[in-house]
Amino acid sequence: MTTTPNTHRIVVLGAGYTGMLATVRLARRTRRRDVRIVLVNPSPRFTERLRMHQIAAGQELPDHRIPDLLTGTNVEFVAAAATAIDPTAHTVALTDGTELGYDTLVYALGSTTDTTTVPGVADHAWTLNDPRTAHRFAARLTEVEAAAGAVTIVGGGLTGVEAATEIAEAHPGLAVTLIATAEPGSMMGDKARAHLTAALDRLGVVRRIGVQVTKVLPDAVDLTDGTTLATDLVLWTAGVRMAPLAAAAGIATDDRGAIRTDPTLRSVSHPEIYAIGDAAVIEQAWGTVHGTCQSGIPSAGYAADAIARRLRGKPVRPFRFGYVHQPVSLGRHDAVIQFTNADDTPKRWYLKGRAAVAYKETVSNSPLPTFKYSRWANLPVALSKGGKATR
Repeated sequence: MTTTPNTHRIVVLGAGYTGMLATVRLARRTRRRDVRIVLVNPSPRFTERLRMHQIAAGQELPDHRIPDLLTGTNVEFVAAAATAIDPTAHTVALTDGTELGYDTLVYALGSTTDTTTVPGVADHAWTLNDPRTAHRFAARLTEVEAAAGAVTIVGGGLTGVEAATEIAEAHPGLAVTLIATAEPGSMMGDKARAHLTAALDRLGVVRRIGVQVTKVLPDAVDLTDGTTLATDLVLWTAGVRMAPLAAAAGIATDDRGAIRTDPTLRSVSHPEIYAIGDAAVIEQAWGTVHGTCQSGIPSAGYAADAIARRLRGKPVRPFRFGYVHQPVSLGRHDAVIQFTNADDTPKRWYLKGRAAVAYKETVSNSPLPTFKYSRWANLPVALSKGGKATR
């Protein structure tokens, strides 16, 4: 792409759900301006994080390539990882030895499972951080099932529940245990939680509730109640951490490394940097947004629009967001959807069974068509702006 001294340089770090949407939407919103957009991601393959539990259970997913998703946008794609940000010089150093200058930086590096806080996790547990690791885990599951072995999933959040049910359904010869500090589905209403519990029972998932893992061993986990649970495999889904780049660069972050943002998703310390999705601390009138695809995609769409408006000298209104649902797959043939208030507390309404399966699949399938059609139109990407709760 030909650039001039007046070209506005936009660099997007991370090509997950938020980085991809921000990039494609920015390309459309700035197509008539002198703008250069560069998207940086370590792999040219797009990772469907919403479906990582399916890969872990042995399912094959379509191979979506990031350059294909960018066709027709004039966005430059760089297959590399960022190693450092210099917010004074406005540069990003990459693993391929190059350096990118920016006028606007979109920080969309997301989060990964934290393997640093409990001894043995990094050495002996598996995570869903990377599809290649998930594929290797799936191969090991098959071997362990052949020997009538056991797998333990640590973490009772939605990722842990989806992984436990998916694995139990796909590998009925395995003994599956879920370890959680609180009852799975504790954030749901009574009826939705009861359906989730019944699904765990039906699939034979054993629960150890109210305990934590203190150490992961090659063939067992030690628990806070003093017991040791023998297991052939451990899948760790508890806790998240952020990339260290922002904190290392002196950008204002919280204690997890997420960038603190103003009401328009700019860094409070470096306003030329926008942070979106899991990588951002986003405050609403009802509280702090927690990282999900449900909140990440609206933040990406908003940031793209805000950048485009500022380039045109237009005012920008604060970001508003409210939760709508908690969709949870329970294997391939069951699911439960808890509908929520803006602050993610449960409403009375929920879906279960086949209707919930169809609903969940619609949610999981939606990002890729959104990327595609956002190349030609500014699609609405927020299910809710929170109503009265965000005013």
